[in-house]
Amino acid sequence: MPDYAAPDNATDTTATDAAEAGRPTEVTAAGIARLAGVGRAAVSNWRRRHADFPKPVGGTETSPAFALRDIEQWLRDQGKLAEVPLRERVWQQLVGHPAGAAAALRQAGAVLLLVRDRPSAWRQLRAATDDAELTGVLPAMLDSVLVARLGAEHPVGGLTREALAPSAALVRAAGDLAAVDGADRAYAFLLGRHLDANPRQYTLTPPGPAALMAELAALAGPLGTVLDPACGAGALLTAAQERAAKDAADPAGAPVTLHGQEADPDLAALSALRLALDVPGAEVRVRAADTLRADAFPQLAADAVLVHPPFNERNWGHDELAYDPRWEYGFPARTESELAWVQHALARLRDGGTAVLLMPPAVASRRSGRRIRADLLRRGALRAVIALPAGAAPPNGVPLHLWVLRKPGGGAPPTPQLLVVDTAGPATGSATGPAAGRDKPDWQTVHTTAVEAWQAFDRDGGIEEVPGVRRSLAAIDLLDDDVDLAPARHLPPPAAAGGPAELARVRDRLTATLARTTELTPRPKAGDTLPDLGGAARWPLTTVGELARSGALVLRSGGAGTAPPEGAPAVLTDHDVIAGGAPSGTLPEASASGPAEEPVLVRAGDVVVPVLGGGAIARVVDDATAGAALGRNLTLLRPDPAAVDAWFLAGFLRGTANNRQASSYASTATRLDVRRLQLPRLPLAEQRRYGRRFSDLATFEEALRLASRLGEQLVRGLYDGLTDGSVSPD
Repeated sequence: MPDYAAPDNATDTTATDAAEAGRPTEVTAAGIARLAGVGRAAVSNWRRRHADFPKPVGGTETSPAFALRDIEQWLRDQGKLAEVPLRERVWQQLVGHPAGAAAALRQAGAVLLLVRDRPSAWRQLRAATDDAELTGVLPAMLDSVLVARLGAEHPVGGLTREALAPSAALVRAAGDLAAVDGADRAYAFLLGRHLDANPRQYTLTPPGPAALMAELAALAGPLGTVLDPACGAGALLTAAQERAAKDAADPAGAPVTLHGQEADPDLAALSALRLALDVPGAEVRVRAADTLRADAFPQLAADAVLVHPPFNERNWGHDELAYDPRWEYGFPARTESELAWVQHALARLRDGGTAVLLMPPAVASRRSGRRIRADLLRRGALRAVIALPAGAAPPNGVPLHLWVLRKPGGGAPPTPQLLVVDTAGPATGSATGPAAGRDKPDWQTVHTTAVEAWQAFDRDGGIEEVPGVRRSLAAIDLLDDDVDLAPARHLPPPAAAGGPAELARVRDRLTATLARTTELTPRPKAGDTLPDLGGAARWPLTTVGELARSGALVLRSGGAGTAPPEGAPAVLTDHDVIAGGAPSGTLPEASASGPAEEPVLVRAGDVVVPVLGGGAIARVVDDATAGAALGRNLTLLRPDPAAVDAWFLAGFLRGTANNRQASSYASTATRLDVRRLQLPRLPLAEQRRYGRRFSDLATFEEALRLASRLGEQLVRGLYDGLTDGSVSPD
């Protein structure tokens, strides 16, 4: 619990307080939907159907903005809102601030730091009833607490009397939110929602890679001083602090100093406030400046440098920095901005310090960087290149690399070695890598594979080779004309399909499966005749929508849900349903702007139908799949067993004519309206008779799929074995 509370005389903060010179706080249709807990379509309906719905006061014709105070009052009058939640009130005041959301977030973050570090001063200030008095005293108090926490050159600017004049309501509401949630959680909510709302403006480092980078750096020794020269929103420095706290006897007093630099002034300020609020025991120094052109920490000798640099940056200072002393390993070409960041990181390390950089894979292979790569190898500075699975971090379609470097001078090995690791195979259970980044990688496996390899290599100077996964190479063996350091170029492939013995087992399984498909091949039976109803087309029909309205089944849509802190279920994706595979997806991590969202979990006997371009597909969930989360573009039908047989339902949903009449067509896709799918009205006993035949067909279909997979595995294994010499042609 926080050591402060909202004062007894705290008043209800509404949007009316935020009005400044006739300009009220504004809210978009999406904000209204969030306030009322409905979808945006409902807001559009309200505008059309209610003549008294507030008129727009700003925005554009396609994205109008409304006065928040008018919207609040209208929602209350309609009985759609008892009271605006405090979090939403603060957020709407922030996004509707006349100076913009980023400036308002700076102000709110500084106030939250004041609330946490100087609660007594805040309580006295909060008691001021006059807005002019509040915003007149606030700048000096904020500057004092910011200097004490972040240093005199902190990047949180723009906190003048004039800038704060329209922010009295925001200031009070932010303080009240801190009293409820705590200052750190309040800021995490506001910052997280701001970042989520502007995904194209910010390139963020996901928690998985950030934690892995901090772990790799920490294995060399305590993280006393850490630098991120392209700190963005502060994810890497936060991960470093969390990792340092694990090694400290008293996590709250972990002796760590965090240095960050960011070219974007707004992002530098937001990052500084995040670190100051998240890690109260750390010394935080963040500066707003271009790192390569105006290094803010030229004398720093850090224990570790963690960097997710901007990729493919042409305007990085090539012309101005030709004689910069940081280019100890060679002057980077204009197209090699990433190698400039590598050398900057090495220049800011103490002797023996470790740097970990998240890099695009092309940096390991481009000819324009081969001379610098060669010198990094010769001098033992570059110690490891670790390939991550696609989807690890933006851009998600590219398998990025981690470069682990060690500044020479701390006992560099006489014969430099390079560790190469490919985590993609272990993370996907395949030697061929991930499936185009469709799902998030298994970060636990990625983390374990990378950390175990680096720990053993750093300790012993070499490592036992695991084909397709890891290997250590002498630097001299890499110094050819290309100096190509991509792990895939140097890792020997694993034995084809496990070697000849495994291929023999695959062949035996294929033979048995083919025999089983012969046994399961369906044939018409003499007793399988239709009831005399004058033809199937004259059956009395009903629709899925009618069954749902009558309570005979429940309809649920997939895609919602985030991973809980522990024990996240696998996700049944549309690809899994179409291919007949096990659940293979992962739930997204919960946003910092709110709690985890509960997913839809499937049960045995549910029927799952793809709604986008899946063809005539319906799958009955079995015991092995039960408990998985329902993925996007899937609809779940949960029949009442006393009214509808699950296999009967799934079988008739797969009819080609049925799918055709229930589908709509766009220029590039077909969408199935599940509610329009039709079923015959049959007694339950007759449903079960059909259900048994549909179940037999599904078993036969699965046997065919298995035979196909085994056949492809055998053919691929034989091709690979014949070409790599592990299988004889005789």
